[in-house]
Amino acid sequence: MSGVRVLELGTPPAPVEIEGGGAFEVLAVALNPLDLAVCTGRYFGGHPPVPYLPGAEAIGLLDGERSYLFGEGFGTVRDGFLVERVDFPPESAVPVPADLDDARAAACGIAGLAGWVPIAHKARVEPRDRVLVLAATGMVGSVAVQAARLLGAERVVAAGRDPERLERARELGADETVRLAGDGLAARFREACGGEGPTVVVDPLWGEPARAAVQAAAPGARIVQVGQSAGPEASLASADIRGRQLVILGHTNFRLSHDERSRAYAELADHVASGHIRIDVETFPLERIGEAWATQQQGTKAVVVVRPGP
Repeated sequence: MSGVRVLELGTPPAPVEIEGGGAFEVLAVALNPLDLAVCTGRYFGGHPPVPYLPGAEAIGLLDGERSYLFGEGFGTVRDGFLVERVDFPPESAVPVPADLDDARAAACGIAGLAGWVPIAHKARVEPRDRVLVLAATGMVGSVAVQAARLLGAERVVAAGRDPERLERARELGADETVRLAGDGLAARFREACGGEGPTVVVDPLWGEPARAAVQAAAPGARIVQVGQSAGPEASLASADIRGRQLVILGHTNFRLSHDERSRAYAELADHVASGHIRIDVETFPLERIGEAWATQQQGTKAVVVVRPGP
């Protein structure tokens, strides 16, 4: 059967023929920064023995039913999902809505949940909230912007580096945008949020942007930390945290229980299927894994379609 393998750390995976099989037929695999980090050896959790099959999430088919597959170490400590068939515990699979296509169903997983859960379940955004989304030009941030708008936030601010993608964030519901460049970032965050600062911050970046967001935050603000794309450390002043009585919450999809993941995935997938939340993806067949990998490296969500639909 067909699959792809990482033959050497730091190099993109290549198509190969693989012996074996499994109960689940793999339909689509969404690529993520996680997969890139594992492949380069930069993921804090290590990597599977090389060579290995990458891919940490997939849509699979078993007995005519589609499911979202994630966890069990797939793609991080053992072979992943970029192959035609896999053995995966059926009890760990999550049902997929019938009216959602395979590519967007896959993309609702790692990146989608990292945008949805911080807004809907960690910060519990309400209509009185002013929400600042850092890295709103990526998929996690894009989902967070739309989730905040869907839940009725008073104001939604998208921050990022790419002007074109910031404009897309505005189209998807942001009231204001902030470029992550230049001086006075905290003041610009505060002004964009109406002068009083954000009451909720979703932060996939850490580093200097997180520091500026803390300085800009309103008293009692909730800051949900979901990544470290701008750096693994941030210098935060004690007075900023204590003086404003800020709440900093961490989030990783790996710490969600099966029930939590199932509930959150069903919520997000239903919103995507109904058009309330839009997910932009580019799809590639398995044999074009190199192009898919490069697309994901450039910041555009790439989904590998292992078995094309009817």
